[in-house]
Amino acid sequence: MTDTGVYSKVTQTLSSIYDWLFSALWIIESERNDEKVNVYRKLIWPQISGKVLELGPGFAQSLKFLQHTTLRDGSSAVDPSVVRSYTVLEPNAFLYDRLQGNAELNGFRVSYDLISYPEGANISTMASGDENVPFSIVKGTLDSDNIPQAVLDEAPYDSILTSFSLCTAKNPEKSLENIFKLLKPGGTYYFIEHVRQPAPGDPLVIEDNGVNARFWGTVQDWLNPAWKVIGHGCNINRRTGETIAKMGCWKDVDYKNVRPAIDLQSRIMPLSFGKATKPE
Repeated sequence: MTDTGVYSKVTQTLSSIYDWLFSALWIIESERNDEKVNVYRKLIWPQISGKVLELGPGFAQSLKFLQHTTLRDGSSAVDPSVVRSYTVLEPNAFLYDRLQGNAELNGFRVSYDLISYPEGANISTMASGDENVPFSIVKGTLDSDNIPQAVLDEAPYDSILTSFSLCTAKNPEKSLENIFKLLKPGGTYYFIEHVRQPAPGDPLVIEDNGVNARFWGTVQDWLNPAWKVIGHGCNINRRTGETIAKMGCWKDVDYKNVRPAIDLQSRIMPLSFGKATKPE
């Protein structure tokens, strides 16, 4: 094996270990995170409809907030008259087991894209009927020009959403550019992302909670290099809401900021949540 081949193998192994460590941590941390942010997800997820693409869903616990109905067999499932198909783009395969479980718990008909993730051929999925909304798990990201073919094949999408995933994107601007391209005219991008503390007096802040924005924003900048290593590439000081609003391509951008003050971690992870609509 050449030196290049050895380096590539070592890099892949280390990346896999890193992914596994994050998945183990996320089993614990995701529940704490959900307790803090589900109140805002409940405002967004019921609006999602049509052909859907979600980036970085993690374990996809938020699927329960989509509109549900009772199928002919008496089971509760995501309403097929509201959501026609659901594609998720998740780079960390160690999250797939719980991701699949949550999808099936919400009545989806799960399949894996075997081009981006050949190992999916060896994974058993729950039997389901034609009433159940198809749910495709694709391995990859949108932060480059190398968009998985399975994602392109389903485009354009009525709804695209991100939930705490742009913080880890290597190129968030490219991700947003691709989101815009993949939306159909009139389609909607929904997002809830943690961001750098909005400036003091920001009119978009709907919950201030007495947080000293200037101080905690400085703390975020100071902590970010270490946090990025610990948090699997997560950046806690990106101005994602502002970035979306300043793209200049949207028909409308409607978002709000929140300064949680539940605990120390929430003070360094304020939120931007809302939606952006593509012109017809």
